[in-house]
Amino acid sequence: MVQKADVLIVTVTPVESRAVIEVFKEATGKEAKPESIADGHYLDLGEVNGTRVFMALSGMGSGGTGGSQELVRKGIEALSPSAVIMVGIAFGIDDKKHAIGDVLVAHRIMLYDLQRRGTDKAGNLKVVARGDRPSSSPRLFNWLRMASLAWDSSKGRVDFGLFLCGDHLIDNKKYRAQLLKLEAEAIGGEMEGGGLYAACQNGKVDWILVKAISDWADGKKDADRDARQQKAARNAAAFVLHALQQAPLKGEETGEEQKPVPSSLPPQPYFFGREKELAFIQDAISPEARTWGALIDGPGGIGKTALAVRAGQLATGFDRKIFLSAKVRELTASGEQKLEDFMLPNYTSLLTELGRELGEEDIGKIDPSVRANKVRRALANVQALIIIDNVETFEEPERVRLYQFLSRLPTSSKAIVTSRRRADIDARVVRLDRLERKDALALMNELAINNRVLRQASDKECNDLYEITNGNPLLIKWAVAQLGRAASQCRTIADACAFLASAPRDNDNDPLEYIFGDLLETFSESETAVLSALVHFTQPAPVKWVADVAGIAERAAITALEDLTDRALLVSTESVQEFLLPSLAATFLRRKRPQVVSQTGGRLTDQVYALVLENGFRNYERFPTLERAWPAIAAALPLVIQGINERLQKLCDALRSFLEFSGRLDESLFLFQQAEEKALANKDLYNAGWRAYHAGAVYFERKRADEAMACAIRCATHWEKAPGITREKAVAIRLRGQAYQLKKDFSSAIAANQEALDLWRAIAPESSDVAMALNSLAAVNHKRGHHAAAGRDYREALRIAKATKYREGIAIYTGNLSVLALDCEEWTTAEDYARQALALNEELGNSQLIGLNCARIARALTKQGNGQEALSYAQRAVEILSKLAIPDSLAYAYATLKECGG
Repeated sequence: MVQKADVLIVTVTPVESRAVIEVFKEATGKEAKPESIADGHYLDLGEVNGTRVFMALSGMGSGGTGGSQELVRKGIEALSPSAVIMVGIAFGIDDKKHAIGDVLVAHRIMLYDLQRRGTDKAGNLKVVARGDRPSSSPRLFNWLRMASLAWDSSKGRVDFGLFLCGDHLIDNKKYRAQLLKLEAEAIGGEMEGGGLYAACQNGKVDWILVKAISDWADGKKDADRDARQQKAARNAAAFVLHALQQAPLKGEETGEEQKPVPSSLPPQPYFFGREKELAFIQDAISPEARTWGALIDGPGGIGKTALAVRAGQLATGFDRKIFLSAKVRELTASGEQKLEDFMLPNYTSLLTELGRELGEEDIGKIDPSVRANKVRRALANVQALIIIDNVETFEEPERVRLYQFLSRLPTSSKAIVTSRRRADIDARVVRLDRLERKDALALMNELAINNRVLRQASDKECNDLYEITNGNPLLIKWAVAQLGRAASQCRTIADACAFLASAPRDNDNDPLEYIFGDLLETFSESETAVLSALVHFTQPAPVKWVADVAGIAERAAITALEDLTDRALLVSTESVQEFLLPSLAATFLRRKRPQVVSQTGGRLTDQVYALVLENGFRNYERFPTLERAWPAIAAALPLVIQGINERLQKLCDALRSFLEFSGRLDESLFLFQQAEEKALANKDLYNAGWRAYHAGAVYFERKRADEAMACAIRCATHWEKAPGITREKAVAIRLRGQAYQLKKDFSSAIAANQEALDLWRAIAPESSDVAMALNSLAAVNHKRGHHAAAGRDYREALRIAKATKYREGIAIYTGNLSVLALDCEEWTTAEDYARQALALNEELGNSQLIGLNCARIARALTKQGNGQEALSYAQRAVEILSKLAIPDSLAYAYATLKECGG
């Protein structure tokens, strides 16, 4: 077949066709020339920068005799183009990111018509997309990406991303939102891309979509329709012309049909994500690249082989593609299996197999010392892409020889190598990390086609699977394969996650051993130390803490952490100053290196214990130190809970105010409940009572009456059995009164608080305890609308707090008087009290009360007509309280913001 066109442009609507014709006429100065070829009709748009361009007009949609698939198929047969570009208009997704006329270029498309519409466990509709998500041609994508750098953005931005493609004309916001649930990363949508992809895939021709935004598929498609479509169509056509003017896009003319490239690449039924890595590899193996190719490294199961194969499939410009594997084992649903039939055990056997792939059948008979040169000479006459998988199985000297050979490849050939081990080599290195969430979920959708349990899974269950596997595709596949498998007894995703986390050791089906096992012996002493330190952290840890817990110098820790991050074993923050070990790796390390992990755990608890005792209790000005050290404190708490009771109870006392002030209610509740159990186990009834009381205070803050009452009963019971208890009896009674308040049993609440007040006054007429009881009495009267009584008791509580220098009480009771003044519509009084309370709480660092008093000031100012100042306080309140897990306080802040007009 003789080539008649370098590029075939496909349009659908008249406005798209006219835009292309006009733009190319302006560039060439010539009218488009109609041509009838075979049974098709085309327009010869002329030559641009040596590139001959034709245009074809498709019907709407992909299917049918007039649809894009059939039209493009005929165009490829008639014109033999090297590239097909669909140009026109599309709907946009995000009107805050894009504007009408912005040009969208498809990096991938998602064919949304093919769906499974089923029911999840809750009986809700569950839609699983089953359509392909193919990538457009890397050659065209990179060509357009380079062209965008010199594009005049005043004509409209150019953006690259995923298109939603299907046969539905979408002009409904709700339906658009449903599609976005299938592919949240989409930047636009249209109707003909599926047919373009199918025809070009079958015809082995490069393809891409270039369409500009004409509407937002929001039910307003007809608004200013003509002007918007004309602008969008012209911008898309102009951008393609601009790209051709920047660099030609010529195909090779041949007198015969192009033969398929000989390839030994393994089949790949699906592939998701890794767009950046694919583009990086394509650059590395391009003829212009001054390296032998690319090395893909990363931990086991992360997708190195899949990426290499996909990159090989997409690569152009090679007359043969060769796949060689040194893999000696693989992970299946039933466990690890040896590979003996296809593996290449060493460098010499790899060279021999490569020679045979190149037609040197007798290479195995010649002296091994001259085989490398024999293969190099054979490669001199071809353009070969060589993919070598799993070279970490070679001994170190063998790997060195392999890389030396690759560094001497003829420039016409390139290589892609995968390995779990790093190497300093003359090639581009791809450090492979976990799959992005959207791509992992797309993988699960694909696996769900043949797995009934996974098809019924909720979005939360799929996200849980992503988290526990840390986005490792092999672990995802292994976990899914356990669902319904008799030997695993996994019937839900939760079962599979638990099975995976338990790291089964009593059989051969241990995926963690497969993923991490061979790495253990490669770790340096410093690397083992920092890994054993990070085992304890559930939040990213700063370098200093890691170094201290590991017991090594900070500089050595930085080197080890950076090296482990490069090997994708650690997750680091963008600033690369904090590091986290994924949970499954931590599980494996605990099992394999228990002694080292125990040593680092001891260091961590000792350091945290000393830090908290020095900076905790009521040392409010030192609370910022605890805040900065929170990742270490959180890591140490489970270890302290497992340790001796005396230390745990002391830590609870030291942390209580800090946890309350920083709004860490979940952490407080967990710590106090565990400490109560520990105290009871050690017959420490005194501290058991206090931990029950502190847990009850958290429940009171969360307005959970039954749980608060249960805690009041428990702490009273503990203290009844403890010797010499007087003050604490009133503590339990007051908590009971707070629980009654939540239940709106105000009479019982008043009685309980009055009883507590009388007991405390018998001990001392004025004390912080007496002030607390008065405040509780005031709160009950406030709730039932007895404002005069409430004001009397709030003020008396405040007086006593000041007299006893009870700083927390002064800050709390002043704020409560502000709330009372707001309820009594005494706006200036409310503002005054709230400003005083804000200053007091800022000194103490009580985040919740800082936020609440900002909201109170905002309300008082709004009522006084000072809306501008009020708005700034309301916004600050929302900002602060959004960070705390206290829904009622946040709701109050948002209501205030709305009242202020924000």
